[in-house]
Amino acid sequence: MKIAILSHPLFFGSFSMPRFAHYLASGMKGQGHDVEIWRPRPVLSKIPVTGIMKKWLGYIDQYVIFSIWLFFKTNFTTDKRLYIVSDQALGLWVPLIRNKAHLIHCHDFLALKSAKGQISDNKVGLTGKIYQKLILKGFSKGENFVSVSKNTQRELSDILHKNATINTYVYNGINALFQVGDTLKARKELGNQIGFSLDKGYILHVGGNQFYKNRKGVIKIYSKWRETSNLELPLVLIGTPPNTEVFRVQNESKFRSDIIFCPGLEDEMVKFAYQGASLFLFPSLAEGFGWPIAEAMACGCPVITTNEAPMNEVGGKAALYIKNTKEFDTIDAWARKASDEVELFFKKSPQEIDYIKQEGLENVKRFDSAKTISRLHEFYLEAYHLKYE
Repeated sequence: MKIAILSHPLFFGSFSMPRFAHYLASGMKGQGHDVEIWRPRPVLSKIPVTGIMKKWLGYIDQYVIFSIWLFFKTNFTTDKRLYIVSDQALGLWVPLIRNKAHLIHCHDFLALKSAKGQISDNKVGLTGKIYQKLILKGFSKGENFVSVSKNTQRELSDILHKNATINTYVYNGINALFQVGDTLKARKELGNQIGFSLDKGYILHVGGNQFYKNRKGVIKIYSKWRETSNLELPLVLIGTPPNTEVFRVQNESKFRSDIIFCPGLEDEMVKFAYQGASLFLFPSLAEGFGWPIAEAMACGCPVITTNEAPMNEVGGKAALYIKNTKEFDTIDAWARKASDEVELFFKKSPQEIDYIKQEGLENVKRFDSAKTISRLHEFYLEAYHLKYE
């Protein structure tokens, strides 16, 4: 079977979705298929300008120049090919391949829900609302969908207002890099990397500055916990450098010298971070899947996360849970309550903590990468045969 995977361009500087496209391509090549990744190339975005102009030239490359290329590539061929849209955010291309064998991967609808005013914490301007409306109109033309979680699948069903031919979910597979290791060695490796002693342990968070990652909430929970706890563990935050708001919250903390941001770490060092952490704190407001929850558990790290889908879908019975911020009148009240859960964790016996770790390792067997590829392969074949046989 010939497969074309439509992927995000590289010139916008985001690599998570291109990495996902590569993962799909590698997996399907392993199943014996002829696979190509098709993505926009920089044409106008090569022009040496900055700011909003650079962004708009990139959009022209992505949605005008590449769309013309895709139209001719798909309409003037007799090839029987399966077209995989690697992210529903690329929905503007879906009308071009809707009459071909196709399948669309759905990750999360946070941007779309924000544009509709359903997420008050994330205001969207007029152009953003128009953009999301066009994306929705585009991917709604599709017929076959695979979501990354049950929660995303449910949201898709509500959005589509129609019965798709294929509408299912397949959990993401964990990178085999993430596995249990020597805790003391991991702390030493990460400590040497960031220039901070971590020998006694630390609380870990992995994520960016997006509103739903709730980085400010992480810092507030940590600060409330330190105010009442006898422990003096640092907080390590891995991801992009803090933005102005996150930096402000850090500066307001009495324990700011123990709050360490670690941007730009390679995957190997992120693995050490998980392996050496005393606790992984992940109070997200929303997610598409929640990769870090599964990665932490795969490395034997206990997890505290938000008791809402899909975080509790990924964490299952193995994670410890806190409530969402919306259930409290103030962020400080929420952070105080969440910090109590952190302290309760640290008061557990070594035997109880070991049990939590073992539960996590058992839980993440659901996210085996080979199983993911196998399941996706089944739906790819189904989408192909629906059209061509």
